Amino acid sequence: MRPGPRGDDGSGRGPAGHYREGMAKTWVLRTETKGTGAEVVPLESVTQQATSVEPVFIPRKSTRSADADVEPESRAPLRFRVVDVMTREPLLDDGAGPEAIEALRHVRSIVDVDVYVWHPERDRWRRLTFAEERAMFELA
Repeated sequence: MRPGPRGDDGSGRGPAGHYREGMAKTWVLRTETKGTGAEVVPLESVTQQATSVEPVFIPRKSTRSADADVEPESRAPLRFRVVDVMTREPLLDDGAGPEAIEALRHVRSIVDVDVYVWHPERDRWRRLTFAEERAMFELA
């Protein structure tokens, strides 16, 4: 059969073989899958499944305890140690926060010292992180 002026050969397809009736199924992109990606599935399979997920409620723990009237015991003030990096000599040994700030005022750069805080429950000194040291240095 010879094609018509627009490529219609009478087979129900238009130019370049396109269907006039459309596709047999409607396909959708299902994105609620876990993992690396989504998948293309027929529309019927998506509409048959439940689209809403039941929410899960987790009860909050009460912020008030049975001993809410009892005041928590006060913590001891933090104790600091400031040590020179080059000589390893302490610039401050077992001092309070304001004393540590005062010791840092005489330091040229924060990288010239190590600052430690005393942990009584662990019974040892813990070196401050760089961000913690910088915060103290900015106060000085």
